[in-house]
Parts: sequence; C-alpha cells; structure tokens
Amino acid sequence: MSKVTIHDAAQLLGVSKEAIHNRIRRGSLQSVVEDGVKLVIIEKEESVQPLTKKTTAQKNLHQTPERYYKFLEEQNEKLQQKVETLEKETRSLRDQKEQMLIEERLKIERIYKEKDEQLKNIINAISTKLMLHTPQEMIEGEIAQEEAQETVTQEERRLVSVNKYLKSRDFPKKERNRIKEKFERTAKDDARIITIGKKYYIDLQKYDYSDLIPNSAIVS
Repeated sequence: MSKVTIHDAAQLLGVSKEAIHNRIRRGSLQSVVEDGVKLVIIEKEESVQPLTKKTTAQKNLHQTPERYYKFLEEQNEKLQQKVETLEKETRSLRDQKEQMLIEERLKIERIYKEKDEQLKNIINAISTKLMLHTPQEMIEGEIAQEEAQETVTQEERRLVSVNKYLKSRDFPKKERNRIKEKFERTAKDDARIITIGKKYYIDLQKYDYSDLIPNSAIVS
C-alpha cells in the first residue's frame, strides 16, 4: 500500500485526474489529507494491473499506425492493378476501333471500285470509243459524228433487260425468279451483265449467257 498524489494516482492507474476524483467520491479509492495535500491510497494490486493495461494500450497505439499503413499499401496495390487492367482494356478497345475504321474504309473503297467498273461497262455499252482526230479527220467531223451516233444507237438497241427477255421466252415465273437470283449474285463480277439502276441488261449479240439462261446463245 502506498500514498500518492492525485496526479501520480492517475498516472499509475492510467486514467485522468477527474476519474480519480470520481472514484474517491464513490468510495472505490481511499484518500487522506496530509499537510494540506490530498493523497490517494493505492493498493499494490491496483498499481500493477493498471500499469499493464497502460503499457498494452501504448503498445496497441504504436502498432495501430503500422497496421493502418499496411492496409493502405495493400489497397493502393489493388487500385494500381485495377488501373493497369482498365488501361489495357482501353488500349484494346482503341485498337479495335481503329481496326474497324480501317475495315470500313477498305469496304467503302471496294464498293466505289466496283461501281467504277460497272460505270465503265455502261460507257462501253452505250458510247463509242474515243477517237483521236488528225487534221484531215477534222474536215470529216460531221460524218464521223453521225457514224458515232449510229453506232451508239446500235449498241443501245442490242441491249435488252433480263426481265423483258425472260418474258419474251415464256419462262415460268418460278424459273424467271431463279434466273434473276443468278444475275444478282454474279452481276458485280460479270462484265457481260450491264447494271443500270436496279435492272440488269444483256447483249445477246456479243455475249453467251447459256450458263445463266437456259437455251440462250449469241445472236449473229
């Protein structure tokens, strides 16, 4: 048993001075007054256990920041991994987008190229070849122009629509539809087929269409 001041008792028991006063009022601690100073009577058992609690509390307080920092480091590492994953996904999406744009551009270029080929076929079918005129030929310009117009007219007269030709040959409706489907599939790559709008034209005097139309042949 020992007598200590209120300040020392608070230090020994690991509590505030106000807590010491409260315990004195409740009677859980004994006190005496010596030379005008209030002293607290501390039993040996009371002084040992509070010191242990205080030491443990201080140890926990010391360990808490370390656990907190470790937790923050772990969270930071997880976030960093998520950021890296999102960056990879972003790069992948960007690459896919660029590839799609390239494919669309190539597709458009291919379509225009096919349209250009069709346009060339139409021009070849309904117009004469370009003629280079010498000075002497310029004198006969009017005659050459008339001949060219006549040639164009002959070219145009030779062209006949697939639908009209099939009707003139009395093909059954089912057979006509089957033949039209063949023309739709091959029109883009077949120079014999002239496409104007949504209609297909053929030149029976110039080409053989027996692979597409049964019993058709070149008309001489």
